[in-house]
Order: sequence, then C-alpha cells, then structure tokens
Amino acid sequence: MALPHVDDDHPLSEVPATARKPFGSLALLLLGFTFFTATMFAGGRIGEAFGFGELLLLIVIGNLLLGAYAAIIAWMAARSGLNTALMARFALGNRGSALSDLLLGITQVGWYAWGVATIAHVLVGTFSLPDGLAPVLMVLFGFGFCLTAFVGYRGLARLSQLAVPAMTVLIVISMVLAWQDAGGLSGLTSRTAESSLGWTAGITIIFGTFVSGATQASNWSRFARTPAQAVTATLLAFFIGNGLMVLIGAMGAFVYQQPDIVEVLILQGLTLFGLIMLFLNLWTTQDNTIYNFAAAGCNLLRTRRRGQVTLAGAAVGTLLALAGMDQLLVPFLVALGTCIPPLGGVIIGDYLFRYRSRYPALESATLPAVHWPSIVAYVLATLGAWYSPWVPPLTGLLLAFVLTPLCNRLMTIPQRAIVS
Repeated sequence: MALPHVDDDHPLSEVPATARKPFGSLALLLLGFTFFTATMFAGGRIGEAFGFGELLLLIVIGNLLLGAYAAIIAWMAARSGLNTALMARFALGNRGSALSDLLLGITQVGWYAWGVATIAHVLVGTFSLPDGLAPVLMVLFGFGFCLTAFVGYRGLARLSQLAVPAMTVLIVISMVLAWQDAGGLSGLTSRTAESSLGWTAGITIIFGTFVSGATQASNWSRFARTPAQAVTATLLAFFIGNGLMVLIGAMGAFVYQQPDIVEVLILQGLTLFGLIMLFLNLWTTQDNTIYNFAAAGCNLLRTRRRGQVTLAGAAVGTLLALAGMDQLLVPFLVALGTCIPPLGGVIIGDYLFRYRSRYPALESATLPAVHWPSIVAYVLATLGAWYSPWVPPLTGLLLAFVLTPLCNRLMTIPQRAIVS
C-alpha cells in the first residue's frame, strides 16, 4: 500500500507567507490538540478538593495563565515563522538547542506511549476481549494514529475539522445529562470538598499538565497569517478548550466519581458514543503529539525528512507502550514538566531582550555552537522550580525570563561564531 503524500512543513526553516493557513483551520487544529483525556483526569483531581464556585475561579485563573504563556510563544512563532525547536537555536546555540530537542521529544513520545496503551486497555476492558489482544491493538493504534501527522499540517487540520465538532456535540450531550443528574446548579453548589488540595497545588496541576503542549504549540501557530490570529487561536484552545476539559473532568468527579468523559458516557448508557469520543479524543492529541516529536527530532538530527522521523517516533512510542512503560512514564513526564517551563522562559526572554522581538533569517544567522548564558539561566531556573513551594512551573518560567537577560549581561564569555 502506497503511503500518503507527505507535506514538507518547513521543519528546518521559517514558514513562508505563501504557506500560512486560515484562522479557522488553525483554531480547530489547536482545539483538537487540547481536547485531551489526561487533562480531564487533572480536572477530576482538583474537582474533589474544591467547592463548585471556588473550582470555577481556579479553572479561570489556571487556564488564563496557561493560555497567556502559550499565546506569547504563538505571537513569537507567527512573527518569526519558527517553531520552538528552531527558536531554541537562537537562545541556546546551534548545538545547545539539542537540550530543547531532547526535553520536548522525550516528553511527547512518552505521552504518545501513554495514549496508545490507554486506548488498547480500554477496548480490551470494555468488550471483555482476551488480554493477549492488547499488544495487537497497541501496534495498530501506535502506527494508525501517526498517519495524519505523517502527512503534516494538512492531515492534522482535516482530522480536526471532523473530530472537534463531533467531540463538542458529545461533550454538550454528556454535560446536559450530568447537570440533570447532579440536580442543577443548586446540587452542584451544595456539595462539599471530599479531599484537601491547596490553591498552589491546584494551579500547578492545571498549568503543569499541558505546559509541554503549550510550549510546542508553535509548531502550528507559526502557520498563522498574522500574530493576532495566532494569539487568538491559541487562547481559544489553551484558555477555553483546556479549561473546558478541566471542567468536564471535575463535573464527572462531582456527579459520577469518574473524571474521564468516556467512562461518564458509558455510565450514562451511551457506550457507543463513549468509544467514539475516546477514539477521536486520543487521535486528535496523539497525532499532534507525535508531530511535536518529529519537529524536535528534525532539529536534533538536522534532517528535513519529517515523515520518516514521525514514523520512527511512533515506533518508539509503540515499543514503550508494549513494554508497559506507560505506567512508569507518566510520573516521570509530570516531573519533566517542571523542566520545560524554564525552557520557554529562556526562549521568550532571549527573544524580547537580546533580539528585540525580531530574529534574523535563520539561514544567514551567525550562531554560536552553545550560548552559555542561556544554558546557565535555564539550569538555575530549573533548580529554582524544582525546589519551589509555590507553583513550580510558573516559578521556573518567571525565573528563566528574568535570569536570561541578567546572565547575558553578566557573563563575559565571548559569543563568537563557531562552525558546527
């Protein structure tokens, strides 16, 4: 069987004006990315710890912070035409950007393994299939989910145009039924918290669960025709879309003691719709996730063969799922999430203070192999986040943003061009 046509998608260069995409296409693609099962579980966790009114305020604040962070990177990406992996070359140096590629690539292939294992185990459990069929399903979905990412932006956009409206309809149906089962607004507001979780921990969960995705959403926001469109589409996805996922998870935990909307739909007697929701929910996130891996991999290997890197990433993710490492990877990836916001802070600080909000053309730019001031700023910010008692992801982001221009000013290492 012949493979579908692969779009180049400019993995090692700026997106030219002729390749920019309309706002609607970009917005639906980003929404499909943020419609993510793991975010619902995060919502269920904080939903058990707060009253309904307090929960709504927490969701607004947490997702506004996440959306603002993603929107800043989207604005940079649309102005420059570069994704985060390529912007890291300016901040960290030609070879120093490998740090960014490894952090982002490992995180994304890990989440891919989690998604592949999740759908296989759910199908086996729901239909009482033999346990031995799970590995077969993992291979099937491991390579099946990556096909739209293999095609490129065009494949991701077409799937999102179908999946996002369908998922929205299913969400509305489920939430209406949950609202009725809860006894309406009075029933929701009368419930009491069942566990203890502070505001700091709540915001950390909301911000940290999807901060890796927010850091790499530049892979698509760089296709925006204007920075304003990039910012608007990103806020729609990461403030509204991600916030909706958190609320859905919380509502499921309130009413059914189950944060996953797929399980909620099954409990509501809508098993078929629940499986459709699971399939669309995971596919629209899985293909974006492995596309992110390919973007980082292309920069690391300096190759334009984005399609082949996508398939290689899907193979690695599938092997991790088959090995059962998805159970071990998620705690590791959440911890790794503490290390990613400082990377975004370094890139933002470098762009605003050192490059004055305008990169030179990447092809003609003279860059050092390693830009040590940014590396030092990143390490210090990550350590600060790791030991911070107050919202570690935000601490790391803000520290990196402040330390980047400071380290550039204080460090006297000559930043001469080194051919690498």
